[in-house]
Amino acid sequence: MVRAVKNRFGSTAEAAIFEMAERGLKVVLNPSVALLAERQNTDGSVILATIEGTRPILVEIQALVNTTSFGYPKRASSGFDLNRLNLLIAIIERRTKLNLADKDVYINVVGGIKLQDSAADLAVCMAIASAAAGRRLSDDLVAFGEVGLGGEIRSVYSAERRIAEAKKLGFTNALAPRTIKDKFVIPCVDLRTTLVKYMK
Repeated sequence: MVRAVKNRFGSTAEAAIFEMAERGLKVVLNPSVALLAERQNTDGSVILATIEGTRPILVEIQALVNTTSFGYPKRASSGFDLNRLNLLIAIIERRTKLNLADKDVYINVVGGIKLQDSAADLAVCMAIASAAAGRRLSDDLVAFGEVGLGGEIRSVYSAERRIAEAKKLGFTNALAPRTIKDKFVIPCVDLRTTLVKYMK
């Protein structure tokens, strides 16, 4: 992935994805398809509709939750901020009935993507809950939304582009903030209600 950090003639909020082929680098025309090509829908797997620069991309968030073997649970993440992960785990424990105090939690963003998008919060929380409960989410579902300290699901920018990308790839619903007025969206008010409804 290449990001523009300085551009005299345009926006610096741009990103391009390349793959190394026999004759050198070539542009990945549809990153979402490439990133989801090897997905197996198991518990702990959630599709996030994110934005890289100005481009909407669908990426898989994977979570693994195990009972800790030591007195202090381990938290590790690849492609997602570890401090943010610890905060989300604290919100899950405080605002829902899910107990992670004796669990190791691992998060992976598939494809080597490094997320800097607050809209990843909901997908990460859903992935953790799915892995902890051993239940998988529907194949045709994506998720995005910021999670506040009170457990509320907050609105995010470029929601229309996220939804359009999900529709283009054949997804039928999105778990997203209730402020988005679109039939595609399953409105989410708070984390507890969302987990109760989709982690049965």
